[in-house]
Formats: sequence, C-alpha cells, structure tokens
Amino acid sequence: MQTINYNKLGLKTGDVLLDLGCGEGRHVISAWLDADITAIGVDLSLSDVAATAEKFKPFRFADNDKKHFGLCVSDALNLPFADHSFDKVICSEVLEHIPDYTAALAEINRVLKPGGSFALSVPRFGPEWLCWQLSDEYHANEGGHLRIFKADKLRAEVERLQFAAVDEHYAHALHSAYWWLKCALWDKQDDSKLIKAYHKLLVWDMMDNPRLTRVAEKLLNPLIGKSVVMYFHKPEASVADTSTKRQAA
Repeated sequence: MQTINYNKLGLKTGDVLLDLGCGEGRHVISAWLDADITAIGVDLSLSDVAATAEKFKPFRFADNDKKHFGLCVSDALNLPFADHSFDKVICSEVLEHIPDYTAALAEINRVLKPGGSFALSVPRFGPEWLCWQLSDEYHANEGGHLRIFKADKLRAEVERLQFAAVDEHYAHALHSAYWWLKCALWDKQDDSKLIKAYHKLLVWDMMDNPRLTRVAEKLLNPLIGKSVVMYFHKPEASVADTSTKRQAA
C-alpha cells in the first residue's frame, strides 16, 4: 500500500533516498523499483528491518549497477548519516509514534540536501479522531499513536525549518471505514465476519488495483482519506543551514 506519490516527490535517476521509519519496506522497496536510485530504509525495529530484507530478496540480484539498496536499524532522533546525505526523504506514518517528533523533523532537515524534497504522511485528524473515540486500545497499546495531528499545525512546523510546502493530498479512504469497524468491534474483531469481508476487499484492491476501487477511493479521499500526505522542498541555502554553520564556526 503506497502512500507517497513519487511523481509529486520528484524521484529521479541518481537520487539517494531515505525512507525513515521504513517498517516492512513498502516505500523503500517500491521507490527502488520505480527508479534507478540508491534507496536506504531505516527503522527502530529490527524485526521490521529483517522483514524488509526478506521482501527485497526477489529483487536483490537485479542486473543494474545504477540501483543500490540498503537497510539499517536506527533511532530517528540520531541518524547515522552525515549532513546533506540525501536527495529525497520519506517519512510515512511515523511521526505519530515518536514522542519528540520535532527532533525527528530536525534530523530530517539535517540529512536532506539543500534543494532536496521531503514527503511525509500522518493519519488525518478527522478519521483518526473517530478511531480514538471508538477505542482506547487502538492508540493506547505499546508503540501506538501518541497524538492526533492537525495538518495545518504540522505543515507550519515543517515550514519553520525553512521548507516550502509544494503539494498536499489525502490517501486511503477505503481504509478509514475498515479501521472504524475494527475500533467499534475491538473485542470482537477477530470473529467479525464483516471485518473479515472488508479485509478481503482491501486485499483485492491492493493486489488487483481494480478500476472500481480506484474510482471510489479517488472520490472518497477528500472526504474521509485516512492519511494526509504533504510534500516539501528544501531551498538551496536555507536559514536553518546557515544558522547551523554559524554555530559550528
């Protein structure tokens, strides 16, 4: 299930891309498949990184020396990369899990090259709020969601790092209703025929990408899209970079 639109991100040949909080690899692998790039996935969870490596196995011997792929385990607040290492950074459905998410944004700013692009997604306020109302367990479990973002506030926080917002859209409307059902029937979800049927629908959508669900999601995304997706451009010489250099001097 791809959330980030690589055309909006401006992914191109030769880019070095970081997928911060790569989970089980949905974006870092698909980005590597999409273009001749170096794709690096980072996650705090060793099991998720191992799962990504396993999913990448069918592609790892691709006869293309323009493609490179790497994975590592790391804290988002202390990335093991030099300043200005990446042309593109993706951070999808991650910030809602991090206590000090502003420090993670600062690290993204540090490792992204001037002139680079940054795409982030978080759960959209309305659909997420309803999930929280329907079930405490949805967000209160270990590793769960710590906050509900308001898009305008989050966008402003990224812009304070001297990023320019360039695009925004919503995604995964069909998943909103699925999670509302799971939250409403939290204690019975494993036995719910309705939830199982809806899950089959989502699997069919992801595997076959039928026109019916594509059209339905396009129409529903502005109304109930589960994720808000934002795209930013980092100026060639940002105020934040200038300030860092002055402090270092």
